[in-house]
Amino acid sequence: MSSKGEHQTVPLSVLLKRESESEKIEDPEILHGQASQSKKGEDFTLLKTECQRAMGDGVATFSVFGLFDGHNGSAAAIFTKENLLNNVLSAIPANLNREEWVAALPRALVAGFVKTDKDFQERAKTSGTTVTFVIIEGWVVTVASVGDSRCILGSAEGDIYYLSADHRLECNVEERERITASGGEVGRLNTGGGVQIGPLRCWPGGLCLSRSIGDMDVGEYIVPVPYVKQVKLSTAGGRLIISSDGVWDVLSAEVALECCRGMPPDAAAAQIVKEAVQAKGLRDDTTCIVVDILPLEKPPPPLPPPKKAVKGKLKAMFRKKPSESSSHSDKEYMEPDAVEELFEEGSAMLSERFDTKYPVCNMFKLFICAVCQLEMKPGEGVSIHAGRSNSVKLRPWDGPFLCTSCQEKKEAMEGKRPSGNRHDSDSD
Repeated sequence: MSSKGEHQTVPLSVLLKRESESEKIEDPEILHGQASQSKKGEDFTLLKTECQRAMGDGVATFSVFGLFDGHNGSAAAIFTKENLLNNVLSAIPANLNREEWVAALPRALVAGFVKTDKDFQERAKTSGTTVTFVIIEGWVVTVASVGDSRCILGSAEGDIYYLSADHRLECNVEERERITASGGEVGRLNTGGGVQIGPLRCWPGGLCLSRSIGDMDVGEYIVPVPYVKQVKLSTAGGRLIISSDGVWDVLSAEVALECCRGMPPDAAAAQIVKEAVQAKGLRDDTTCIVVDILPLEKPPPPLPPPKKAVKGKLKAMFRKKPSESSSHSDKEYMEPDAVEELFEEGSAMLSERFDTKYPVCNMFKLFICAVCQLEMKPGEGVSIHAGRSNSVKLRPWDGPFLCTSCQEKKEAMEGKRPSGNRHDSDSD
């Protein structure tokens, strides 16, 4: 979503083909900074640049930035910081080219979030965490989020893009309906005598979020399935602001971008935190990451030596003519000058998140669980589409598949089996 309304979604293949066929577009320079003021000590960050992955005979690099705003303790935030990236990367098949790898990210992020949540809950700890997780590959930015921390993009063209979703029950009608349909209760804190105060919360537990990692004491209808958005920046670049709710409860996206305009990332992050704390005091952990995605600065090319006119004429005679067989789409998108929206999906249903036009054979090995990557024997897996009530006729071997444990997790998130005994907690 952008401050200027709807933007045209462009096929990823068109964008990447444009790069390979036109003049080589160099990857951007990534600069970042962070700042934080702590109240409870439950905010954690992950900042990794120059991550490497194998691609063909060489390696490709990408950057990862994560913000984990814990509640009811820091265990979930720390565990997610330490394990989420590996779980996401494990869900991406090997030997993918750049286009395939970028296209695989949205589904791999869903798998990684669910596996991280499942692994943490096996530790029987009751804390939880919001997650805003950003992967930058070239000029493509992919953001996955659960909870109420947010990521915004201020493009070089002056637009503001909201790259995450707010999963607060107070402002998300669809999530309230999903939780009640799954067996949860949504309401405000009852102080007795029919008086209700505070934001809408999920009961039991009292969590005011509909999605998070952890929070096993609240109910498994508080799901870890992330909202995912993927955009491609123009080569003019832009600025990302990733902040916890301690910032967004006070500052709008416009104010956050404006208050740090022209500052380097470290100073910008500090200024945003300062503005938030000055406005209402330090009521919560307040953390900000600023990431600048910039075109590489190149030295001016040396002046070419003077050429004789005859050589210029010969060069013009043998200059390659533009192809007339290129498609209309290739011509239309040959020179991007704004942010292109590639992908957006926020469904909490795993069957919908893993149901994509991208070839299943290229994304999931037939006998490996799509979530936890567990190898299964033929016949052990359960199709992700099992039990779906739609008109599409699926064969028993239509994947992807889930192992028994992940299938139970899926059914619990959809309210199709009891979630076990839950206990009230004092959650944010």
